[in-house]
Amino acid sequence: MTQDRAGETHQDVPRAQVDVDRGSSFAAELEQDREHRAKARTAKPLRRLFPFILKYPGLLIAFVIFLILASGLTLLLPAAFRLVVDCGFSGASTSAICTQFAFGDRIAGYFAAGMVLALLLGLASSLRYYFISRLGERVVADLRRTVYDHLLTLSPGYYAHVRTGEVLSRLTTDTALIQTVVGSSISVAARTIATTVGALVLMVIVSWKLALLMLAVGPIILGPIFFFGRRVQRLSRSSQDSLAEASARASESLRAIETVQAFTRENEERANFAHAVEDTFSVALRRIRVRALMTGIISTFVLSGLIAVLWFGAVQVRSGAITPGAMTQFVMYAFVAVMGVGVMTETYAEIMRAAGATERLMELLTAVPDIARPKSPVTNLSNIRGELAFADVDFYYPARPEIAALKEVSFTAAPRQTIALVGPSGAGKSTIFQLILRFYDPQAGMVSLDGVDIKQLGPAQLRRAISIVQQNAPLFSGSVADNIRFGKPGASDEDIRAAARAANAHEFIMAMPQGYDTPVGENATMLSGGQRQRLAIARAVLRNAPILLLDEATSALDSENERAIQQAFETISKDRTTIVIAHRLATILRADSIIVMDKGRIIDQGTHSELLARGGLYARLAELQFGDSAHK
Repeated sequence: MTQDRAGETHQDVPRAQVDVDRGSSFAAELEQDREHRAKARTAKPLRRLFPFILKYPGLLIAFVIFLILASGLTLLLPAAFRLVVDCGFSGASTSAICTQFAFGDRIAGYFAAGMVLALLLGLASSLRYYFISRLGERVVADLRRTVYDHLLTLSPGYYAHVRTGEVLSRLTTDTALIQTVVGSSISVAARTIATTVGALVLMVIVSWKLALLMLAVGPIILGPIFFFGRRVQRLSRSSQDSLAEASARASESLRAIETVQAFTRENEERANFAHAVEDTFSVALRRIRVRALMTGIISTFVLSGLIAVLWFGAVQVRSGAITPGAMTQFVMYAFVAVMGVGVMTETYAEIMRAAGATERLMELLTAVPDIARPKSPVTNLSNIRGELAFADVDFYYPARPEIAALKEVSFTAAPRQTIALVGPSGAGKSTIFQLILRFYDPQAGMVSLDGVDIKQLGPAQLRRAISIVQQNAPLFSGSVADNIRFGKPGASDEDIRAAARAANAHEFIMAMPQGYDTPVGENATMLSGGQRQRLAIARAVLRNAPILLLDEATSALDSENERAIQQAFETISKDRTTIVIAHRLATILRADSIIVMDKGRIIDQGTHSELLARGGLYARLAELQFGDSAHK
């Protein structure tokens, strides 16, 4: 059974077709997610992360301190090597700098000092990584929690326009991108900028002539990095896109495995998936070739440029313009600067992708719930009687504003009364449930509870007064007891067993391997349709709310279980207002009132015998289901 855009239910769609639809939807979600996985044009969206980052000033300050220490020690290391070369090897042992930094055993002292410097650098780098990584994980954890908390406040109407798969992708993949940037890329960028700028300044101080030469050959070294980097990035995105297509193909087949096997389409699906995988391999191979060529050319250009600088430096050393140690120091600074620019090109791309991810997450956070808590909710409904009333209600679904789902609907369900809703698919029955639960608000008219407009009640306050058994009986991963307890957190084991007995579920639960502790699997795929339905009924019984909504509650049960469940509901319905949607009229023969609906309007209302006597749509439906016995 599926649900159309107007909220009405259909029973003529087989389960295999539903699986195909879900697979196609998943493929579409991957396609849309791929389109949204683009980089942002600017890094401005990252500013929206500042409130999350500034919540932890201690971690941020510690990171900045050790970032400065690590960057400073990195720039100090080449100077230490200069001392080792010029003084440790006695190349210029009588110079002022060697005399100033003289040690007892000159060469051993310089190497020992270098080792101490390396140790301090390692310690500072380790602590810098620890604090920024911890900050990144903390920020992402808070961000995920904030986004998910907000998602739970959005009404079903929001999810009618946004694919659930895309929302989950934003919650997982996009936050992972942000974690990479906050916990790694920003640290790398800050360290690289500091060391690169410092290296350039110190290069000029060490030898301005060599620095000018380095700046001259810089474009030759960096040109291939930018040229090939863009191509590799484009091919990387193409490779991810091809992989997404292959995943979509596999998902469609596996989600609809019953249909694939029933129509013996295994060989065709193998061929289709193999073709998608080969396409992915081809794109990846092109990327590998370009990257290999890039590596060779960049290595050649970088080494050639450095050798040219070294050549000029060697001439300077021979002429006595600079010392060998100064030349070593300059080369190390040049290496730091060149590597820094290369790292920044990759880091920049990551930051831009994270900016796009942040933008998409903030779209979720800025989404406004269609159904909001009133500023001054009514709080005097402590003892809810359960009187529900519709007064001239008109409703149009946002996705179909030109078609009325309900038109001038008026009826009253008195406390402890059972009202049945009957009519063809698309008549508006499920829409009434959605308005009662306030998933949507009507465009005209009023829905009231105990005489109070439900718009004056907080959504949670209203829904706590309602139990519902939905048509598709959605269950959650976990044990049987967990799914029943979903209706009333904190319920005792005895309460759960009593609810299961009332729903005629206790016997089949006890026959399962672990009884009430048996895991039901994702989407409760381990259970039959009837078992799922009875667990959903037990969940509603346990909630023990004054209003009970039954949406085809016995549609998946056999005749014997249907009778048992019907008897249970006749018992529990005596003390609460019950509204039942049913295509099987046998389940509502004893209803206090039956409302007949068609095309969003109420066309008749009365008891079973009254409606039969008047003829019309209900009489035709009864005759189709009961035959000649309908009028007996």
